[in-house]
Amino acid sequence: MADTTLTPIEIGLTAAIVAVEDGEPAILVAGEDKKSEPRAGLPFGPFDPLAHRTFEIGLRAWVEAQTGLRVGYVEQLYTFGDRGRHAGPADEAHMVSVGYLALTRMPETAAVSKKAGAGFEPWYRFFPWEDWREKRPAILDTIIPLLNEWTAPPHGELGRALGWRERLRLCFGTGGVTWDEEKVLDRYEMLYEAGLIEEAKRDGREAALKRDELPILGEPMRFDHRRILATAIARLRAKLKYRPVVFELMPAEFTLTELQHTVEAISGRLVHKQNFRRLVESAALVEPTGETSTETGGRPAALFRFRREVLAERPAPGLRVGGRS
Repeated sequence: MADTTLTPIEIGLTAAIVAVEDGEPAILVAGEDKKSEPRAGLPFGPFDPLAHRTFEIGLRAWVEAQTGLRVGYVEQLYTFGDRGRHAGPADEAHMVSVGYLALTRMPETAAVSKKAGAGFEPWYRFFPWEDWREKRPAILDTIIPLLNEWTAPPHGELGRALGWRERLRLCFGTGGVTWDEEKVLDRYEMLYEAGLIEEAKRDGREAALKRDELPILGEPMRFDHRRILATAIARLRAKLKYRPVVFELMPAEFTLTELQHTVEAISGRLVHKQNFRRLVESAALVEPTGETSTETGGRPAALFRFRREVLAERPAPGLRVGGRS
């Protein structure tokens, strides 16, 4: 007779909280203890329907309790419920986590408590192949040959419109295809399916277990938090182009150079200075404050602020920047 025992379901709330400091994108990690758990993790906690009226209220409560930070901009990303995402005894509840993207400004990060191992870490520590600002990342010279081998026939086809070979070209920009900075999650998922990252081995993926040794491809995270972070980075990179979310990461007043460096930090691509300034001007996203800054060390630079009226003027006020090769 079939076992009809039902596995209990628990709802968790996970936050990918992004800030930019000195032109570098950072992600808030919490509960990192080198002795008991040598893996960074995102702020996370269970949803309590008695204490939390909504998921978002619960998320904000957990983030503040674990890190001391009171987040501002928050949006829901996706629901993550893969079996094994929270490794533990077989009789534990199955964890389904609602992931969120949150944005904060660096002055506000001073409230982050260090007591529970909370702190901001560069997100390219976890995704080194995503940073093209200086040049093509050298780690791709390790990744591409391994994926070429894994996608070779007979494995290369999936019985669907795009086989792994074609997905490799589109995701990693091989065979003359241009690198698409928005395909962060697609690239992570391919590395996971190919068994090339530690999370795949931890989850018992056959492709990873067959390998004698795994390459070091960025630092792994607890549970499926690197997958959630990949989703958050992809969402933010895409949203830069059609919503003014970048200003959630900027101080009230800023120079155009600071704005450009923030956009480059998030997208992982450099942009032409003059083209960027023309784009900002034509998009009418900012307005001068009439003040200048001397913090650059050179000539005084004009200070700007976000022009909020643009939100009522058109439906998609973003920065459709193009990468500089």
